[in-house]
Amino acid sequence: MTAYCPDLFHRVRRASREVDTGGVGLGGDHPVRVQSMLTSDTRDVAACVAEALELVGVGCEIVRITAQTRQIASHLAEIVAGIRAAGSNVPVVADIHFKPDAALEAAKWVQKVRVNPGNYADKKKFQIRDYTDDQYAEELGRIVEEFAPLVRLCQERGVAMRIGTNHGSLSDRIMNRYGDTPDGMVESALEFARIARTLGYHQFAFSMKSSNPKVMIGAYRLLASRLAAEGPDWNYPLHLGVTEAGDGEDGRIKSAIGIGSLLADGLGDTIRVSLTEDAIHEIPVARALLRVVDGISQGDRISDAPAKVPWDPFVYSRRRSQRVEIQGLGVGGEELVRVAVSRAVWDSLLEGGDLTRLGDCQPEIIHETAPIRAIDPRDPVALAELEASPEPVLATVRDGLTLAPLAAFRLLAARIEARHPILLKDTLHPGESQSSLDALLGASVVLGALLCDGIGDAVLVRRQAGAEESVRLAYNILQAAGTRIFKTDYVACPSCGRTLFNLQTTTQKVRAATGHLKGLRIAVMGCIVNGPGEMADADFGYVGGAPGKINLYLGKEAVKFNLPEEHAVECLVDLIKEHGRWVDP
Repeated sequence: MTAYCPDLFHRVRRASREVDTGGVGLGGDHPVRVQSMLTSDTRDVAACVAEALELVGVGCEIVRITAQTRQIASHLAEIVAGIRAAGSNVPVVADIHFKPDAALEAAKWVQKVRVNPGNYADKKKFQIRDYTDDQYAEELGRIVEEFAPLVRLCQERGVAMRIGTNHGSLSDRIMNRYGDTPDGMVESALEFARIARTLGYHQFAFSMKSSNPKVMIGAYRLLASRLAAEGPDWNYPLHLGVTEAGDGEDGRIKSAIGIGSLLADGLGDTIRVSLTEDAIHEIPVARALLRVVDGISQGDRISDAPAKVPWDPFVYSRRRSQRVEIQGLGVGGEELVRVAVSRAVWDSLLEGGDLTRLGDCQPEIIHETAPIRAIDPRDPVALAELEASPEPVLATVRDGLTLAPLAAFRLLAARIEARHPILLKDTLHPGESQSSLDALLGASVVLGALLCDGIGDAVLVRRQAGAEESVRLAYNILQAAGTRIFKTDYVACPSCGRTLFNLQTTTQKVRAATGHLKGLRIAVMGCIVNGPGEMADADFGYVGGAPGKINLYLGKEAVKFNLPEEHAVECLVDLIKEHGRWVDP
């Protein structure tokens, strides 16, 4: 398969064509753009204008607004006019799901239209059926009829487009042929791209979003590889984002893992950090993430880096190390990925009293006193000495090297036998001063990217200053990467104009009632668009069905309808109990 990035061991930005979005260029020589989405109701023109200007004021370069129907999309004319009257030329993007007529109306007024191939022209019925080649081709013909008018209008008006696939909202046709997989996500987007190209339209970008960072990373890598294989003129820009990342520290960590790991590989031309918070809070995180990735990517170029790596960058599989005993715990093999701390952090935690206060976030290995072999992965003598050991050895990269940490640990994993487990470090230069947000994002990018590559049997966080904070961050990174689940996992979409209840307060209510259910995955979705499809692999779902009414889902199947919002969290608890997944706090 074609490589997805120019160099796995040195950041080289993927070359992409320029796509003009209302005067803001994506791709080419332009910097990575930062964007966000309004939470205001599209019918409230004044609120949308005010929120858009507020976002621009904190550094947002592109704003997106939902347009559920043709009638709602017609309000975009006044919104764009209001933004321009206020002196801002920020491009406005219409977010379209299900309604081609809404897209055609929106394209009259905005500078970019986002369409989701999974629900733009396909009616999702969650049906299982076998499609013959003729039936498949017949459906593609129907999609051409639905999609071509939008392409022609965008051509006429100079409007850009994002072909945005989401993991959980693939069409039945794609699902039945490819499954709910990165392959299906990529093919779904390419179908629409081929239609656009046939009509001579090239002003579009791609996105491959998922709430699962592993799936998201794999899908973007696969897309980049497929585009490269198609030919040099398929070099369309990429919009990066983890959908339904959630709120607080968890949302920031999950976004950093998914977006940051791809940025560190040179992919991405625009990003959106999706938090279940007011949109204005997304911009500082996105800008910090760009800054942090630039910092952690600095390091010596590895002149003799291997052309191939002994892991599949497109399909996750944990590196097959062998188990070793470290301070009474198993590390490597089938063991949990362990959490190491420095002696200073260990002593500080003990000063605070009983470690039971940390709950499941327990430090497990003291770094300085553990039998760990720290080496320079470029040193053939050190590598030979490690391989001479008859038993597997817990290995790590030596501190102080002028290598980018992601490249250093990839090189170590590529050059030592798989039998040796690896201790990952978030930095090779502990003690460097940085803000709490930068520390959180940097640790998440480095450790999360490696864990999603399948590398790592223990982790050591040293960017975060506080002792308890560093341990909790290590566990939260393991959780967000899907590597070690120690608490309830929440999938919560960001607010937008489609939302039918207050997502922030509702998410907190759900969290308060269910936060002790270790290993359970619960989705909180504001509407049907971010509902049964985009919940992907959640166990239970809490979805807005109508104003003040909630539908509850078991997986992707709606099982309770039109519940009053004031009682819906209690009903969710009852549903969890009905299916034997409840335990008392």
